[in-house]
Amino acid sequence: MYMQYDNGVPADRIMGALWIKSTASQGAGNCVEVAELPDGRVAVRNSRHPSGPALVYTRQEMAAFVAGARDGEFDGLTA
Repeated sequence: MYMQYDNGVPADRIMGALWIKSTASQGAGNCVEVAELPDGRVAVRNSRHPSGPALVYTRQEMAAFVAGARDGEFDGLTA
C-alpha cells in the first residue's frame, strides 16, 4: 500500500520521491522539480525550498500544462 499525498504536503515527506529538474536549469536556485508518485500523479516543488509545500497533479493535468507551455500559452509570464 502507498501513501496518498495531497496538495501542500511538505515535499520532504514524500517518501522515496526522485526529484528531477530540467537540464535547462542554470543552478541559480530558480528551478522547478517534479517527482512521480506511486499512484501515478506528479508532485511539483520549488528547488529553493525542498522541504516546502509540494503541489500534486494528475497526469492529465500535467499533460495539459505541458501542452500549453509547448504551444506558447504562458510565454507572457517569462518576459
